[in-house]
Amino acid sequence: MLVTNRFVVDPDVAPAFTERAHAALAALAARPGYLRGELLRALDDPRHWCLVTEWESVGAYRRALGGFDVKVHATPLLAESVDEPSAYEPLASAAPGGAVDVRASDRAAAPYR
Repeated sequence: MLVTNRFVVDPDVAPAFTERAHAALAALAARPGYLRGELLRALDDPRHWCLVTEWESVGAYRRALGGFDVKVHATPLLAESVDEPSAYEPLASAAPGGAVDVRASDRAAAPYR
């Protein structure tokens, strides 16, 4: 599962944002089920940032959000992200030069989920 949190950060607070984002990434990285993460900045407009993390499952990500260090270091930062969907399930992938591997969705068939 992939989680992307986008941010718009004024250049004058970018150093403080970066420090907070590093602490958030470290807190998330310490949780079980974490696979990888990156802090990214847009090349075209340096006010736009993205924190991307990958998790082994939805449950692992949701449990990670309950960790004390995550609540202290990541949750306040994530609350400042652009208000939009941020969690994505993988439905297809392809290795370099490889075929497309299609996966079924974990979403329920009913619209309740």
